[in-house]
This record gives sequence, structure tokens and C-alpha cells, in this order.
Amino acid sequence: MSFSLVDVFKHMQPFAMAIVAVLLLMAMAALSIFVERIWVVFKSRRQAKAFGAAASAALERRELGSLVQLSEKYEGCHLATMLTAGTRAYLAAVAKPGELGPVELTRRELARQADAVSADVRRGMSLLASVGSVAPFVGLLGTVVGIISAFQGIAAEGSGGLGAVSAGIAEALIVTAIGLLVAIPSVLAFNLLSARADTLLLAIDLSRGEFLDYLENQSGGSGEHGSGAKRGEGADVRRAVGVEARASA
Repeated sequence: MSFSLVDVFKHMQPFAMAIVAVLLLMAMAALSIFVERIWVVFKSRRQAKAFGAAASAALERRELGSLVQLSEKYEGCHLATMLTAGTRAYLAAVAKPGELGPVELTRRELARQADAVSADVRRGMSLLASVGSVAPFVGLLGTVVGIISAFQGIAAEGSGGLGAVSAGIAEALIVTAIGLLVAIPSVLAFNLLSARADTLLLAIDLSRGEFLDYLENQSGGSGEHGSGAKRGEGADVRRAVGVEARASA
């Protein structure tokens, strides 16, 4: 038997082939998650630019209800999802006052939405981390079994020369190499996605805080409805909805 990859795979034992199949499935799962998560983050950051401009204009006109309608155009934007939920909570609290003020209810709703957004942004990343940490051990399992098989061949033939074990060892080491080839890109992909997710979530958190500042200024300046917000609050609005857009530039 030669040591080319084709010949090694042709003579590979069933258990080793099963290990390779598992590693290939893990690689495909990691790749699909990476591509899908990259697209989700890119789409969210791109739509945040357009949503930020439209939301700034709406809030400068003191038309909070327009944010709810804007969200229908930006379904993939996490910033739009969060601010729309906060706006709905604020308008509902203004329409039906209770023991808690509109701003406090909005603060709680935005906190819940922040948890939901964080879970959505990081969805699937745990599988990437698992592939990166488990794949080397799966490959090592194939290596151990392959070496055991090689020594069984020695026992069966009654000879311990290098030729008797070289094929089995080569097969075992190739399985380990495949495991490393699956694990290394998965770890790199996980680190890249983690950095992108942290940047996106930080920008959304800043936007949440500044949006609450805007609502508090509205309520403090002219009552719960905020119909007479100060003209200088327009700059606060632009900052509140523009943080994520600046971060994505």
C-alpha cells in the first residue's frame, strides 16, 4: 500500500471512516453557522445606518409612533427591533398610566429586549466553540483506534517490522490531521464572530441608554406625553439612534 491520500482512504478501516464522516459533518455545521452569523451581523449593521437616519428624523418631529412603522422595513436590524419594542411600551404606558411611569416601563422592556437580542446575535456560536474544542479529540479517538488496529496486525502476522505497522499508523495520523483541520478554522471563526458580536451589542447598548435619556428629557420637560420636547433634544436623538450606524462604518 502506498502512502498517497487516495490509497489511504481506500484501505481505511470502517471505524476510521466513521470518524472522518463525523468530522466532515462537524466541519459543514461550523461552516454553515459561520456564514449565516456573518450575514446576520452584516445585515443588522448595514440596516442600522438607514434606520438611524429615518428614526432620527421621526423623533426630531416628535413622532414616536413612526418608529413602529419603520420597524417593518428593517426586520433584520436588531437596533430597530429593540427601539420599536421600547417605543411600543412607552406609548402603551402613556395611553394607560399605572403605578410605574412610562420611562421605567420602557427601561424594563428594553432590558428584556437586550437579552433577546444578545441571544439572537450569539445564536449558534456555542456549536462553533464545541466543534473547535471537540474535533481534535474526535480525531485523536480515530488515531488511538488506528494504532490499536496496527498492533493487532502485528500480533496476527507475528512480525513487528515497520512495514507491518506503517500503513495503520499513517491512517491513524491522517484522521488526527483532519480533526485539527476542522478544529483550527472553527476556533478562528468563533473568535471572529465573538468580536463582531461584542461590537454590535455594545453599540446597541449605547443606543438603548441614549434613547432612554431622550425619553426622560421628554417626560421631564413637558409631562408624560413629551409633546413639547426641547429643540436641543434633536441632537440627543441623533446620537441615540446613530451609535450603531457609526460603529458599523
